Amino acid sequence: MGEMDRGMDTEVDTGVDGHGVDTGMGWVDGHRGGHKDRMGGWTQGWTDTRTAIHPPAIPPQGGTVIGSARCQDFRAREGRLRAARNLVKRGITNLCVIGGDGSLTGADTFRAEWGGLLADLVKTGGITAEEAQRSSHLNIVGMVGSIDNDFCGTDMTIGTDSALHRIIEIVDAITTTAQSHQRTFVLEVMGRHCGYLALITALACGADWVFIPESPPEDDWEEHLCRRLTETRDGGSRLNIIIVAEGAIDKHGKPITSDDIKTLVVKRLGYDTRVTILGHVQRGGTPSAFDRILASRMGVEAVMALLEGTPETPACVVSLSGNQAVRLPLMECVQVTKDVTTAMNEGRFEDALKLRGRSFQNNWNVYKLLAHIRPPATKSGYTVAVMNVGAPAAGMNAAVRATVRIGLIHGHRMLAVHDGFEGLAFGLVEEISWNAVGSWTGLGGSKLGTKRTLPKKYFEEISANIIKFGIHGLIIIGGFEAFTGCLELVEGRARFEELCIPLCIIPATVSNNVPGSDFSIGADTALNTITNTCDLIKQSAAGTKRRVFIIETMGGFCGYLATMAGMAAGADAAYIYEEPFTSRDLQANVDHLIEKMKTTVKRGLVLRNECCNENYTTDFIYNLYSEEGKGVFDCRKNVLGHMQQGGSPTPFDRNFGTKMGAKAVAWITGKIRECSRHGRIFANTADSACLLGMRKRSLVFQPIAELRQQTDFEHRIPKEQWWLRLRPILKILAKYNIELDTSETAHLEHLTHKVLVPEATL
Repeated sequence: MGEMDRGMDTEVDTGVDGHGVDTGMGWVDGHRGGHKDRMGGWTQGWTDTRTAIHPPAIPPQGGTVIGSARCQDFRAREGRLRAARNLVKRGITNLCVIGGDGSLTGADTFRAEWGGLLADLVKTGGITAEEAQRSSHLNIVGMVGSIDNDFCGTDMTIGTDSALHRIIEIVDAITTTAQSHQRTFVLEVMGRHCGYLALITALACGADWVFIPESPPEDDWEEHLCRRLTETRDGGSRLNIIIVAEGAIDKHGKPITSDDIKTLVVKRLGYDTRVTILGHVQRGGTPSAFDRILASRMGVEAVMALLEGTPETPACVVSLSGNQAVRLPLMECVQVTKDVTTAMNEGRFEDALKLRGRSFQNNWNVYKLLAHIRPPATKSGYTVAVMNVGAPAAGMNAAVRATVRIGLIHGHRMLAVHDGFEGLAFGLVEEISWNAVGSWTGLGGSKLGTKRTLPKKYFEEISANIIKFGIHGLIIIGGFEAFTGCLELVEGRARFEELCIPLCIIPATVSNNVPGSDFSIGADTALNTITNTCDLIKQSAAGTKRRVFIIETMGGFCGYLATMAGMAAGADAAYIYEEPFTSRDLQANVDHLIEKMKTTVKRGLVLRNECCNENYTTDFIYNLYSEEGKGVFDCRKNVLGHMQQGGSPTPFDRNFGTKMGAKAVAWITGKIRECSRHGRIFANTADSACLLGMRKRSLVFQPIAELRQQTDFEHRIPKEQWWLRLRPILKILAKYNIELDTSETAHLEHLTHKVLVPEATL
């Protein structure tokens, strides 16, 4: 592709280390990439320049080690002839192209012309007839690497999450100076034709306004913007944040620049205003944990697609839908992406939004609710309470903010419960206003306070306070204690009628161990903390060499953090409870590291989940490795501890928490109305107490009574966990010779009918 994006190298890493992938397979970043030949070397671009790369060092690196460029030669048939000859001479018939729509369109053209290119090369003597016969067809799979997230058919392109990390780091830093000086800041982010970065940034920092090319503001936007900024200041805020995509336009196609906005604010309001254009800083830096894992998963799926390909198989692109890897026809995706640009050029902005897909529409709808709609004068007459339960998790505050504000927009009276179920029992309940939660999105921990106390011993006090405060619905944001506590409340309904109110759980825990959801709020922040720490630790080992680090992670009995951090950081092993191991396995890992020390990479990284085995403790593993590796490598150990629960939430957790809060309020509002009889609320059915979770492709509400059967209560984990299927990838990347289960690889789907399905109304 034309510009490099972080996370690309992880895909290359997958291709290099996947054992058995010596089937004439190549990797290209844009139109100047690389391939692995049968001697294990790499060819960069379409030339014969050999470069050596070292896969274990790849994941933390930004950009792409095999290079990327906009290759003008490839646009001409003569350039494609040279490219075809290079592939044929090296026996490559499978090509993975990592890039944007231009790169993928070129790849599809290349494949369509393949037969003709070979015929021309045979005629001119560039290749022999035998070589042409051996390379008679070319399979192509695309992966989308673009920080703009502008490719239709995937929820997230590789590099986007890392770009959001850079943007949010800067926004958070600017926020502190803006508050100190009472300033308005206009931040311009990348996105000439796509407003995704601007939109998610606005959601993640609670911006006052966002300008995106897909949905230009109304003609009177200047008055509306000034009124909005004034309202924010009058509400007690000391700053205003305005996010602008570089391709922002008005309804008539005229560009809206950051300088235009600054001039407007200064002239009309007299506010001290500054402009910050982030530029290429958004492309640089270390890839986030999400991007590393996404790229690894997509890389594996791409290899599977190539190995399964036939001459009749259409070129496909590997995409992400929710938490599911999918394969889509490449040219369908390219066409819909082009249709978005056409729709914007023709002024059909509603069509452009629909074509962007369900995820983009949902983000835009949530933003509009939070930024542009104010609580109605007419109230609903209902009271909804929100609370945090369990250990703190970054993103909890973003979920509370969205819950409170969306609840107020629905006309509800919103109550904040401090210190979990204990606070509800002791009456630590207060009404919470719109402005009270204004700056909560980027704050870590739990502003409401949270405790692990369960409600069963306080049923009488809780029931009395539900009556006292007139609570009609309860939204519980928390971890496994939130789930078990809600189960107790449902059981208590038989004795206490006051507990017969709608209940909704939003999973929020660093452990990601709540049944009914693939992800929990806070897990991504913890994962990035661990991954960044592992990067630093590995860097320290680069100088000393021959050193192995044993790192203990949190998670209780759930091995999610250890496994995913191991994959993101390039660990040699990750010990977890869900995958029992013996002393023989430990010895095999030591032997593997001893062999590794003979290579150019003289360091090791081993992760251990805190409860993986009661006998094989962190100290035991450290002592074992130290003894068995004596004379070959030495060991160090680190227990990361509660640093995994702290810090500012990542863009993913801020956005995820915001959307979950908004969706929970929409559900509980409908459920309260459904259960209302003659001014009283009586909710006693199984579907009146639900958990909102991410399941594969969508957010779904599941009755907690049904989730009981899916839960291992002794170890506080779900009986089935999706991420366990990724464990073999970790081992393959660490160069263990194991088999990968390919029974659940994705099948080719079609895009056209998918993108026009709207999200449920918020």
